[in-house]
Amino acid sequence: METSVFRADLLAGKHAFITGGTSGINLAIADRFVRAGAKATILGRDPEKAKSAGAEIGALAVTADVRDYAALDGVIKQSVEANGPIDILVCGAAGNFPAPAMGMSANGFKAVVDIDLLGTYNATRAAFPHLRKPASILAISATQALMPALMQSHVCAAKAGIEMLVKCLAMEWGPMGIRVNTLVPGPIDDTVGMTKLAPNVEMRTKLSKSIPLQRWGTKAEIAEIALFLASPAAALITGATIVADGGQVLGGFGSMVMGT
Repeated sequence: METSVFRADLLAGKHAFITGGTSGINLAIADRFVRAGAKATILGRDPEKAKSAGAEIGALAVTADVRDYAALDGVIKQSVEANGPIDILVCGAAGNFPAPAMGMSANGFKAVVDIDLLGTYNATRAAFPHLRKPASILAISATQALMPALMQSHVCAAKAGIEMLVKCLAMEWGPMGIRVNTLVPGPIDDTVGMTKLAPNVEMRTKLSKSIPLQRWGTKAEIAEIALFLASPAAALITGATIVADGGQVLGGFGSMVMGT
């Protein structure tokens, strides 16, 4: 998306911390925040990848596994020393691989739940003492939170857990001026996740036909929505699930299977 309705200095003086921020949708969000005037910290597990992504968008890059609370707590403190208190937290770290319930190990199921759900909790818990109120927390979820999908029991469970965690935190932390919301992208082009789930033209076409708007979204479009939710324009929004999927969930998983 080349144009924006938002001011170029919308997030001037703000510090945004983005987990999973070294690639894909989350890197696009971090880049958009930087271009809106924020100081950004992006977190990933691969030091070289993080360093490269940070240099690309002008952000502080840190490395840790979101499943490791102590390590995550340490890099959050490091980011606060460098960029100041956190105004915006984006919990975007996620894992996925297509597999039937009986075709994955218990460790495989646990890995996705731990990265997605536990990782979101760890990030919010570790960042909490460093939030500058009013603050905005945004969890990046997926449509698996809203509709069951074949080969995705682990992801559906993890994302549904994030939905309820966000609502609970919104209730507990709202009186302190902390907003907590969920952003649910649908099929987004040029992402690793969709390459796994729709690896060929036939599957891409079938998926597109299941979407009322008849197209996939872009990372830039999701970044614009994230910017809105992090901005003062969304000051009254908390505990909400914002779905940006072109209407995909309206027909459920069945419409995708039937290609209607």
